Amino acid sequence: MNFYSSIFKKSKIHHISRFGPEQKMMSATFELEGQRFMALNGGPMFKFTEAISLFVNCETQEEVDEFWEKLSAGGQKSRCGWLKDKYGLSWQIIPSALGRLMGDKDPRKAKSVMDAMLTMDKIDIRSLQEAYDKG
Repeated sequence: MNFYSSIFKKSKIHHISRFGPEQKMMSATFELEGQRFMALNGGPMFKFTEAISLFVNCETQEEVDEFWEKLSAGGQKSRCGWLKDKYGLSWQIIPSALGRLMGDKDPRKAKSVMDAMLTMDKIDIRSLQEAYDKG
């Protein structure tokens, strides 16, 4: 929770419940960019999987670059805008331009953008635009 709050500019920790003599966190509520989350201490037997991921919509390449580097620090970078953070939580760091370009009515342009995206790890808006223009 503190890690994620340090990355997202609009974040707030609302409440933390603690238990036991060590005062371990039992549950907490926090907010990232207007989205509220609840964290529960389920113990070490519960791990994150790709069955759940968080999506970060970025307007600029600078935002893509910043979230990509900060969230992947100590984690694992993957393909097509996906990464795992140091806790194993999966994230999709996606520029809004991807949806706009892939949603073009011209199927050749949309396919060209899709083909370009499939070659990327971190999504590069300029390369997507170039693929669109060539399509």
